[in-house]
Amino acid sequence: MMDAYETLIIGGGPAGAMTAAVLARRGRRVLVIEKEKFPRYHIGESMLPYCYFPMQRVGFLDKMKNSRFVKKYSVQFVSPNGKISAPFYFTQHMDHEAAQTWQVPRAEFDALLLDHALESGAEVIEDTAVKDFLVEDGRVVGLAVRGADGAERELRAPMTVDASGRASLAISRFRWRKMDPVLNKAAVWTQYKGAMRDEGLDEGATTVAYIPDNGWFWYIPLPDDIVSVGVVAEREYLYRDGRDLETIFHREVKENPWIAEHLAPGVRHTDFLATGEYSYRSEFCAIDGLTLAGDAFAFLDPVFSSGLFLALRGGEMAGEAVDAALTAGDVSAARFSAYGEELCAMMETMRKLVYAFYDTEFRFKDFLMKYPELRGDLTDCLIGYLEKDFNPLFNAIAEFVDLPQPLAHGRPLVPCP
Repeated sequence: MMDAYETLIIGGGPAGAMTAAVLARRGRRVLVIEKEKFPRYHIGESMLPYCYFPMQRVGFLDKMKNSRFVKKYSVQFVSPNGKISAPFYFTQHMDHEAAQTWQVPRAEFDALLLDHALESGAEVIEDTAVKDFLVEDGRVVGLAVRGADGAERELRAPMTVDASGRASLAISRFRWRKMDPVLNKAAVWTQYKGAMRDEGLDEGATTVAYIPDNGWFWYIPLPDDIVSVGVVAEREYLYRDGRDLETIFHREVKENPWIAEHLAPGVRHTDFLATGEYSYRSEFCAIDGLTLAGDAFAFLDPVFSSGLFLALRGGEMAGEAVDAALTAGDVSAARFSAYGEELCAMMETMRKLVYAFYDTEFRFKDFLMKYPELRGDLTDCLIGYLEKDFNPLFNAIAEFVDLPQPLAHGRPLVPCP
């Protein structure tokens, strides 16, 4: 097994599958190690329009166009009193077929994308857990894994990519987790079958419905007459009366008439689930022989549905960086400096917008009344066009709200000279 692979990838989710597809399509010998058997459930179903482009570049777009996934044309917002905004249609801003995106059951989407990585030439083993990193002289040289039969073995390769999702194996192993100092949110969610949907183009819209005390619901239509619905708020607020998830969920449903009305004809389809520690970032994006991608590197509050985009684009960027490192014969952490800078810059753009969203004194409507010429920049940010200069936008928003300073961490661990 010493020379079988050039890259080992931990995790077959969107970031890992994208990294694998990029590398395999460039002729690299890649192995994806997935602890579960796909398909498997995962939260985070809503896509941004700019998900289109990384999927296109790895040849995956036709599979999306031929899928049964719900087509998403817009986003809409609902006030705490149940009043809905005019839907924002992506076609109003982009004259491109990317203006139509999708709502995806992650079990199906993730399996489809992992199969695409396999078709692209990657190898995949499932039901296989990574037990530890193999580290020699400060460099990751492979992985210790345990198969479904309980047998343990070592796999070695010049590069390893941690795309293990929120399990964040490298973050946990090397104690790199850095929590966001402000975004201490938690979520409780479930799925309903038969709940109300809007009509026409709005049937597939993502709805963000506000509740008092600075929280919100997501409402995402999925295939088979199912909707994903969950509430996000401060942990102390959600758990103020106890930790029973069903009680918490139904208590908060009463706080928004639109949510209550839309759920009324439906029947709960799955158990209630919860998570916390929403926003974090790894102290480092790479050490010698190892780089991080997707949720294994960082996760940001999901209010603007950035998770899938950052996983897809970040996985693509990781694949490109690994390919360049292998070509150069240099897999040191320093090779991933540009990758870390670019990925952190995209996350900082969205992070500023999330901070503005949660500021009780800030209203996007008021901001755009003063700066209508910045509507295009704001929209670019919301649809995932994060690789541009947003300084004019955030300099103006800073007149209304205190924006966070960029986090110092997230770059590669490069020894001091």
